Amino acid sequence: MRRFNIAVLAAMTLTAGLTAVPAAQAHGGHASLGIDNCTANTCHFDVQPGTYDVEVVLGDDAESSTGISGETRRALLPETVAPAGGRVVRSFTVDVRTPEGEPTGAVGTAGLDLAIGGSAPALTDIRVSRARHARQVFLVGDSTVCDQPADPYTGWGQQLPQYLRRGVSVANYADSGESTVTYLGNPQLWATVQPLIRHGDLVLVQLAHNDKTTDEATYRANLETLVAGVREKGGQPVLVTPIVRRWFNADGTLNNGTALLVNGLGVDHPAVIRSVAAAQEVPLIDLTAKTKALVESLGVEGSKALYLYNEKRDNTHTSVYGATVYAGLVRDELVARHLVPKGIVRVG
Repeated sequence: MRRFNIAVLAAMTLTAGLTAVPAAQAHGGHASLGIDNCTANTCHFDVQPGTYDVEVVLGDDAESSTGISGETRRALLPETVAPAGGRVVRSFTVDVRTPEGEPTGAVGTAGLDLAIGGSAPALTDIRVSRARHARQVFLVGDSTVCDQPADPYTGWGQQLPQYLRRGVSVANYADSGESTVTYLGNPQLWATVQPLIRHGDLVLVQLAHNDKTTDEATYRANLETLVAGVREKGGQPVLVTPIVRRWFNADGTLNNGTALLVNGLGVDHPAVIRSVAAAQEVPLIDLTAKTKALVESLGVEGSKALYLYNEKRDNTHTSVYGATVYAGLVRDELVARHLVPKGIVRVG
């Protein structure tokens, strides 16, 4: 059952501790932003660009398991189980923009589009409303971070939203192929992102994979420019070292320049990022160290699933699984460094 009679739902006594959500009413003079906008496995809401809260009721007569993604393949709600006959209420906040995915990519479709998935999906009700006082987490990065348009490619930033509850949205402005040089130089990128930053917003910066010909002085200066630009707007910059490439030595370690992002000029990108973070007193998420430890622990065979090795012989870009795992590492660091309140984070 995908659609549940709302009148019946309102009259039911639900499982203890769970409350039914009424059908959405007219919003700002527009059509009702509720279940009437959904078909069997998709929902479309004719809204303008902005930040929106989404509240869903999940469940059916039989046990169900429902996950929700949206826009350009963003994971917005992890697969959630509802017991037979029970209803579970969940909510999240989503960024709606144009282009809806990569800033230099396809425009996408206007409004908010959601896909209802999972092993046994059951969406009973939904309500969309304009978010009030939501905090943004902006992502500045490359193809390992961005909202990838086509399966199987998936950036860790694409999977991060599912770990955040209502009140915080992820605005992923990472873009494939970008270096610190091109990100600062392209008006569709930094010049577009910086004016959107508000007081208290987080801006996570992971740029290194494509700085293959950037000298150390320029790379350092570019990172400092990004940090200063975030602070100018009252935001909180967070520097993120890049995810490792899956490039093993014969002894099973990743202790080589290819894996650890040392470019052809000998610039050790993670080391420079750590240095800038320390000098500028900027929070650091050492994703290089985290992903190195994980990949080495899994070994040559076990780590293949994190990347697109089996599909594309690609040791740089992550699979859906790998991006989800790496997004979880970022989530853990955001909590550990008190960059987001623990109560706003989904665990597991």
